[in-house]
Amino acid sequence: MACATQTPMMHIVSSSTPDLSLPTWQRKPLLLSLAVVVLAAVVLHLAGRIWWCESGDLALWISSHSSSHTSQHLFDPYTFSHLLHGLIFYGLLHLVAPRLHVSWRLFVAVLIETGWELLENSPVIIERYRKATASLGYTGDSIANSVMDILACVVGFVVARYIGWKGSVVIVVLTELVMLALIRDNLTLNIVMLIYPIQAIKSWQIGA
Repeated sequence: MACATQTPMMHIVSSSTPDLSLPTWQRKPLLLSLAVVVLAAVVLHLAGRIWWCESGDLALWISSHSSSHTSQHLFDPYTFSHLLHGLIFYGLLHLVAPRLHVSWRLFVAVLIETGWELLENSPVIIERYRKATASLGYTGDSIANSVMDILACVVGFVVARYIGWKGSVVIVVLTELVMLALIRDNLTLNIVMLIYPIQAIKSWQIGA
């Protein structure tokens, strides 16, 4: 029986097909990241968080930053703040752990973001939001919203890897300015009001 020979055309096609598989050591942190997100959803469920908006509305995007639907659906204005988390985490982890492979840095970023989501939905932080910030009616995030916030952080991390620190700085500044103009709130003010509430800022935000 004659052996089949590979034609030049077959060689070109096979060599031009990209190998999209990842080595095991790169797949592991990605799988662990996914496991962390799933575990976070379970923990939030056990803590009594609802899966989606209790009104039953299945809207994907909520434009309001201060209604009863805010933080109850997949996306809202604060999704952009979580995207900025990813940009910032990429830069910080690149500085403090430059030898750590980017897939493991992503895992660390997911751990940090997930930790914040769990903390943000704790009774202590929810009450802090209600007393110290303009989020007077805040009752915590739905599980769906929390999961998408974590994924928004992942998107920001990946974007930062490809656009570099200059592009990341531009996105952070522009996003903060647009959010400030549209909803009188952004990541910077959120941090300030949680750590050191300023009544003048709170009054200005409530007037939005």
